[in-house]
Amino acid sequence: MASDISALRDKLQQFRFKELFNDLGWDRLAGRPLTLEVNGSTFYFTPVAEKRGFQVFECISAEIPDHATRMKLERELARQAYEHLVVFSDESRTQQVWQWTRREPGKQFALRTTRYAKGTSGDVLLQKLVALAVSIEEEEAGLGLTDVVQRARTAFDVERVTKRFYEQFQREHGAFFAQVSGLPEEARRWYTSLMLNRLMFVYFVQKKGFLDGNPNYLRDRLQKVQALRGKGRFHSFYRDFLLVLFHDGLGSQQRPTDPELRALLGEIPYLNGGLFEIHPLETEHTGIQIPDEAFEQVFAFFEQYQWHLDDRPLRQGNEINPDVLGYIFEKYINQKQMGAYYTKEDITEYIAKNTILPHILETTRQGCRVAFEGQGSLWKLLQQDPDRYIYQAVRRGADHPEAQLPEFVQKGMRDPEARMFDKRYNLGQADLKDPEGRPLTLPTETWREYITRRQRYHSLKAKLSAGDRFDKLTTRVQNTSDLITLNLNIRQFAQDVLDSAEGADLVRSYWKALSEIRVLDPTCGSGAFLFAALNILQPLYESALDKMEALVSEADAAGSTQKYPDFRRTLAEVAKHPSERYYVLKSIVVNNLYGVDIMEEATEIAKLRLFLKLMSQIEHPGQIEPLPDIDFNIRAGNALVGFATLKEISDSFSGRLDYGDFEKEIVEKLDDVESLFKQFRLQQTTHGGAVTPADKQTLRQRLQALDEELNRHLAAQYGIDPKKPADYQKWKESHKPFHWFVDFYGIMSGGGFDVIIGNPPYVEYSKVKKEYVVREYVAESCGNLYSLVMERSFNLSLGEDLLTDLWKNATKRHRQRQGGAQQLEVNFNVGLSKPIIDEIDRVLAQHYGFTPEELDFIINYDIKYRMGDSLSEGDGS
Repeated sequence: MASDISALRDKLQQFRFKELFNDLGWDRLAGRPLTLEVNGSTFYFTPVAEKRGFQVFECISAEIPDHATRMKLERELARQAYEHLVVFSDESRTQQVWQWTRREPGKQFALRTTRYAKGTSGDVLLQKLVALAVSIEEEEAGLGLTDVVQRARTAFDVERVTKRFYEQFQREHGAFFAQVSGLPEEARRWYTSLMLNRLMFVYFVQKKGFLDGNPNYLRDRLQKVQALRGKGRFHSFYRDFLLVLFHDGLGSQQRPTDPELRALLGEIPYLNGGLFEIHPLETEHTGIQIPDEAFEQVFAFFEQYQWHLDDRPLRQGNEINPDVLGYIFEKYINQKQMGAYYTKEDITEYIAKNTILPHILETTRQGCRVAFEGQGSLWKLLQQDPDRYIYQAVRRGADHPEAQLPEFVQKGMRDPEARMFDKRYNLGQADLKDPEGRPLTLPTETWREYITRRQRYHSLKAKLSAGDRFDKLTTRVQNTSDLITLNLNIRQFAQDVLDSAEGADLVRSYWKALSEIRVLDPTCGSGAFLFAALNILQPLYESALDKMEALVSEADAAGSTQKYPDFRRTLAEVAKHPSERYYVLKSIVVNNLYGVDIMEEATEIAKLRLFLKLMSQIEHPGQIEPLPDIDFNIRAGNALVGFATLKEISDSFSGRLDYGDFEKEIVEKLDDVESLFKQFRLQQTTHGGAVTPADKQTLRQRLQALDEELNRHLAAQYGIDPKKPADYQKWKESHKPFHWFVDFYGIMSGGGFDVIIGNPPYVEYSKVKKEYVVREYVAESCGNLYSLVMERSFNLSLGEDLLTDLWKNATKRHRQRQGGAQQLEVNFNVGLSKPIIDEIDRVLAQHYGFTPEELDFIINYDIKYRMGDSLSEGDGS
């Protein structure tokens, strides 16, 4: 086997699978390709390698078959090769899907897949393949088919590992909870989760050798504390060591002065991040106790697994990485009872790109209009290579010569009467192949569907190719709305805009749009959509920095060493950090991402996952930097209860005789708090900057004072007397008010969030009324929390004044005042039936002065309200 994984990577990236498996110690598999037919389409499975009867095949097709088709192919292939691994690849050699099949007695087989895209490192897949490597010694020791199958299982069956870990984790969570004392039951449950989160984070870090160079740091320290206990110095691992490690070690730059305690801690990094600071539960409940036995049990559980702080897959059945924890986090907080559901990665990516990228492109255009106008317009990228921006699923076989189509298909294309009752055309499986016999139609596609797709492709290509030759505005693509409406590859276009930038003005405008975008998930759960946003922004950040560096280098070569001072400042700051990628991710997390959730535990998990993402970039201790403190980015509270805008506060307090003075006073206080916020963020992204506990406490106290004043007034509106402590506290605990205008003042006073994404709870409002009620929502009559979150999101996007003005006055006067057509996009994963959507549409449109016909809903995971000129430009996707 190749000892250098780079050799395997080269073969993987070049689709040289036979050579790759040869390096892994597998044997050549001779024979002709197996031919399988599914839904009228033919697929060829070419032999690649085998080991003890376990066979590997490659299946090449114009487009990788979808899951349903691959399930059917699996049934057919298993009849000829029961134990196997299949590599599905596309003809353009850009995508791979590695598929292994899990088989268990009495159960339906399950497909386990790992994807690879050309241009990526492939590290995730390579680590799985390394698990399949066979040495000469293993062969001589009597390796059998069962052994090979087990290796494939441990490499590819992540679900099996996560399920086992999750089931055990539930039991350990309950056992740990039962041993915690010194605080009420609900707080005890929260504190149990907090402690386990901290411990899991430390387990990842210690396995990297970052804690005193000891991969078994926690267990060893527990044993040392117990050994020292007889000297009368240490009484409890939790009290005498663990809290010191968290608060005075990982969470503080100041180490304990006691030499014995310092020696016990050893060489550990300062991580900050808020995760290890004194938690409000620890401040409020000073008598918390956790016996050593609880930690012994948890450590014994954790030690059953190998912890990897990277994207390494599970080579063995006992390995854990951050991706596995992501699955577990979604499970154990029991979100479905709250009407929240885990949203898969492909859906979060779809929603994120179709909200974030339009904003970035439009903001860039406003800052550098010349780049999007005239002969050098960036829109001409679409004209120069239309196929680059049309998805492969649309292009496939669509340019096949019409004359080579079956006669009845050619006739049906043009004669509605001829095709009306032609079953071959309407229901017949489309069967079209290239000269090599590879299918040019999509799996299960009928001739009617093929022709519709074909016409769609040619219409799209003509529209993109035409450029400025068309006279009517609606026939050409020249704004970001069209990229969404026409379902074009917006990620490719956004990347190409940056890569093709020749001048500093465009790069500067793009960087400003990137660095200043504010993305919110108002019901963030454990952060799935925030991670999607992070993954959308990261490559653009890195490309923008590369562009800056190229421009500065060109200027230096020309002798202009002072040119581009802003780029030089940015690059100089990046250079101070040991890891550019860590700096990029940290900047995005601190400056671009915001989330709120009603479940405190969920927000703790979201922050932990972001911390793990950052720590996974660290390769050696010298690269470690303090984690960002994102307690003010990811907040706990009820998104639907509380004041969102200054107008809401004004309307609520307008009856007070001193309201004028009160409004002035609260704005002055908020301005003061915002200046602290700005300094707080700057300290975290500037090298050498540090946030002290005193800084954070000052900021938190000022926010709490403002929140409390608004809470008392809001409680009175709910009929609760704030002067009755028991009633007032009960109301706060049930309603969990969150005042957006206070807690995100800088953003809300500036007009609101730029992009709102998420998967709001799809649950009937009547089911939560026993917990809390909302007030003054137009969409309350819709009867679902989803519609309430949508309405709240509109206010958070633009502020109610601008929103109402925009919707009621999308006219020439408004466009002139705003400098162009306006657009508000609020994208959510839609799990609603059309009647519910129509009801939300009707209620909100009526309130804001639109007719329902003026609102364009696109129900494909996202909802888009398009206003101004763009109302007439869509072609009705």
